Amino acid sequence: MKFYVLTLFTDMIKDGLSHSIIKRACDEGIISIETIDIRDFAKNKHRHVDDYPYGGGAGMVMQAQPVYDAYMSIKHKLSENCPVVYMTPQGKTFDQRKAESLSKLEDMVILCGHYEGIDERVIEEIVTDEVSIGDFVLTGGELAAMTVIDAVARLIPGVLNKEESFMDESFTDNLLEYPQYTRPAEFMGRKVPDVLLSGHHKNIEKWRKEQAYERTLKKRPDLLSKK
Repeated sequence: MKFYVLTLFTDMIKDGLSHSIIKRACDEGIISIETIDIRDFAKNKHRHVDDYPYGGGAGMVMQAQPVYDAYMSIKHKLSENCPVVYMTPQGKTFDQRKAESLSKLEDMVILCGHYEGIDERVIEEIVTDEVSIGDFVLTGGELAAMTVIDAVARLIPGVLNKEESFMDESFTDNLLEYPQYTRPAEFMGRKVPDVLLSGHHKNIEKWRKEQAYERTLKKRPDLLSKK
């Protein structure tokens, strides 16, 4: 899968995704991440891509033309159904279902805003999806974009070493993940549950399902209403 990120801060994206599982997936050619610097498409010598908002108000607004030109510079590389995802607090909340849906695509473009946002006209022209990672405001869309890329990429076959690595994770079945333990068997007086030491796989599976339901009921009961 190919990710294209339209941003003012290409190094932020590159540095943030150049570690661990995502780096290995890029090195192995399972995914690719290309950053496009919107400033490269500014039409002034100072590479300014923002201006004061019409109607007044605080802050600056990213101009439509540089964003549009940045997108057009890669359009010939994109598949016919490639979505353009704009990271914005006004978008639909990103969740595991959305990550699963996006992971089945050939490619996607992610647009990162900054300042007070982006001129609405270019959003209307190129954006197909507006996505939010939560009801809060960030300085820019880069952190949100990295979150989406990480969540989507790890669902692509071959990115994780074993398919089961994400099969039982939180939200996969609208349940939170069961508790995990490793050595030693006792830590500060707290012991690993006996069932996990029993070697009885059927009982272990049953215990894990019960724990997942119990944990979800306690911490995120809203998820159970979706099941």
